[in-house]
Amino acid sequence: MKMLFTATAASALALGMLASSPATAQSKPIVGLITKTNTNPFFVKMREGAEAEAKKAGVELRTFAGKFDGDNQAQVEAIESLVSAGAKGILITASDTAAIVPAIKKARDKGVLVIALDTPLQPIDAADATFATDNFKAGELIGQWAKATMGDKAKDGKIALLDLSKNQVSVDVLRDQGFLKGFGVDIADPKKIGDEKDSRIVGNDVTAGSEEGGRKAMENLLQKNPGVNLVYTINEPAAAGAYQALKAVGKEKNVLIVSVDGGCPGVKNVKASVIGATSMQFPLLMASKGIEAVAEFAKSGKKPANTPGLDFFNTGVELITDKPAAGLPSTTSEDGLKKCWG
Repeated sequence: MKMLFTATAASALALGMLASSPATAQSKPIVGLITKTNTNPFFVKMREGAEAEAKKAGVELRTFAGKFDGDNQAQVEAIESLVSAGAKGILITASDTAAIVPAIKKARDKGVLVIALDTPLQPIDAADATFATDNFKAGELIGQWAKATMGDKAKDGKIALLDLSKNQVSVDVLRDQGFLKGFGVDIADPKKIGDEKDSRIVGNDVTAGSEEGGRKAMENLLQKNPGVNLVYTINEPAAAGAYQALKAVGKEKNVLIVSVDGGCPGVKNVKASVIGATSMQFPLLMASKGIEAVAEFAKSGKKPANTPGLDFFNTGVELITDKPAAGLPSTTSEDGLKKCWG
């Protein structure tokens, strides 16, 4: 996940309509893509995947985004615009996974197929389907890697957790809790951030998924405990900000940073030893599979199926590091750069 060009829903609709000629717009099924923002590289890659698949599938794609991560109102307005336009399907990365549900229910009641991308709704079955990384697994992989890499020092770890927001958004919870479980922490309620009792946890702060947010959150947690030696971050921009805060006080070489995303800038930071390990996800695949599913629904009425044993369609996750840990399959940064976010 990740995280500002953004227009109002009305202007975004106008932009979306520019991509389709008037002659073809009415003959093609309309599919909407609604992302959290329109500048985060993660969502740019997602849009690329949607655009390429829309051309192949013969559907008209209209794209929307919030003004900022957490802009639920803009996403509600985008859904309403798409329903009014007669869209057959909506792909959405929800900024607020609970608050968006009433608007999604109205769309589904009108016969629109709604697919959540990357970020499961609360509850997950509020959407017809979810195409996403196994975010808990993504967190668990970097937690396991950190534990193996620290070895005996893991029992004396001082962990800073740089999360997304205070809203307990599903993707935020899953990654945070997966990381802690992988590191060997008793996570208490796996659906809640911050109820753990492990003394190794210095604290949690929020970043809004941005580099600046990561820097400020890291500064706050360093003030709380200057002995931090392990940093988990919700995504790679936050990790870059955390590194800058550590570097400013001369601690960057003594602290292990792990993250989730697998974007090219983040993988380059693995190569540069800014990030020790990251879990790569595949937003382009999420979006292209989503478009493919809506095109099939428009043609046959068939809805997409989940990955067996899961309540979503798993688009995969891969550990990226240049310091492999025994028993954990991983990919080097050099190979990761060949397929980042593919």
